[in-house]
Amino acid sequence: MSFKFSKRSLDRLKGVHPKLVEVCKMAIKTTDVDFGITCGTRTMAEQKKLKAAGRSWTLNSKHIKQDDGFSHAVDLVAYVDGEVCWEEDVYERLGDHIIKAAKHVDVPLRWGGGWHLWDARTRNSCEELYMEYCRLRTQAGRKISTDMPHWEIGREN
Repeated sequence: MSFKFSKRSLDRLKGVHPKLVEVCKMAIKTTDVDFGITCGTRTMAEQKKLKAAGRSWTLNSKHIKQDDGFSHAVDLVAYVDGEVCWEEDVYERLGDHIIKAAKHVDVPLRWGGGWHLWDARTRNSCEELYMEYCRLRTQAGRKISTDMPHWEIGREN
């Protein structure tokens, strides 16, 4: 099965780093989970509103244009049978395709389901990455805070 982005998703990729756009475009062709782009680039004013509303944790968002002039983050939404889906296992499955595409494009990515790791390409699956993150947070006595639709350009570990 092959999916393609809607015009709205393609528009939301404008201003996003070309390597991250390439990852998304490759993943949509290979995934068994349909998905769209809900956010690419944000202004600081938009980010401040999201943080004030409790919908973001930081003002230092990778969605804001970085020094190279591009956003370094995207938020995805999964669709199952044409309906929006927020189930963790669906985002893990989708994430496996994102990681595969990131390996092909050769760009490190950080996932909101595994914040501890700056390069998700080093793991075999998003399920493994998520379980590792949860274990580390629990062992440290810290809250598990995830944002599974979120992907950003990371750095080599």
